[in-house]
Amino acid sequence: MTIEARIAELGIVLPEPAKAVANYVPFVQTGAVVHISGQLSNDASGGIKGTVGVDVTPEQANAAARLCGVNLLAQIKAACDGDLNRVVRIVKLGGFVQAGPDFEAIPAVINGCSDLMVEVFGDAGRHARSAVGVYKLPLGFAVEIDAIVEIR
Repeated sequence: MTIEARIAELGIVLPEPAKAVANYVPFVQTGAVVHISGQLSNDASGGIKGTVGVDVTPEQANAAARLCGVNLLAQIKAACDGDLNRVVRIVKLGGFVQAGPDFEAIPAVINGCSDLMVEVFGDAGRHARSAVGVYKLPLGFAVEIDAIVEIR
């Protein structure tokens, strides 16, 4: 099964890759490694904004991380010239959660993205990871995740 078929089987429609909103690029390839800039929990409906543990529930935050994963997939596809079967491995995810003062379940939030990568890529989706709680994220979004990906 192709990666595109797997994504369709999961009921996921990839959005257009987000354009950079400042002085950076959405991804950089060096050799066989692609660094994907942080993707927010954003979609056509406005995405998931707020502070986890205050006005965003842990379940909503997990969905926000999955949404970041969908946005990462769109950027990875762009980096692979439209062919996600070029992905060799998701090497690392860096997850950031806009967390309230008493919210500590940061890794459980980022699992929303980690689980998606394994659903899509199987064992090649298993990765190293950071999961960090932060005071604020750009534009008030609840979650931001970046990625390092090996491609052919």
